[in-house]
Amino acid sequence: MRTTSRLIVATLIAGSLAMSGCASNSSSPNVFTASQAQREQTVRMGTVDSVRAVRISTNNGQPSGLGVVGGGALGALAGSTIGGGRGSVATGIIGGIGGAVAGNAIENSVAMRDGVEITVRLDNGDLRAITQTTTGEIFRAGDRVRLLSSGGVTRVTH
Repeated sequence: MRTTSRLIVATLIAGSLAMSGCASNSSSPNVFTASQAQREQTVRMGTVDSVRAVRISTNNGQPSGLGVVGGGALGALAGSTIGGGRGSVATGIIGGIGGAVAGNAIENSVAMRDGVEITVRLDNGDLRAITQTTTGEIFRAGDRVRLLSSGGVTRVTH
């Protein structure tokens, strides 16, 4: 029974970690929230001045802690199965620490998305820089683009 309950706990933790990687806020110019839909947007025209590749952290650099907790629990569980008596306690502690470190690293890497920083010279001469996730839409210096702005959110599209 003890092995079965450990397996159930490990499965629940792993499932929680997997689902937490799926829940993320999008910075894609192609994704709108329900509150952004059907709202008037200001449209400005301009020309792409430069484009550079960036990485966007969907968790704003603040891990939820699920990686640390889940990794620590799984590591402790795996470590405690090695050895017997005091040995299993020691390997459980070591496994927990290693699992926590690995879980945090995994959570942070899952939260990273490829993005672009697009610097646009507006028709009035002003420069604007907008960062958004990559969507397959390619921007190059000299491209004519639209900046769509509403509620503090600006997107660049062709």
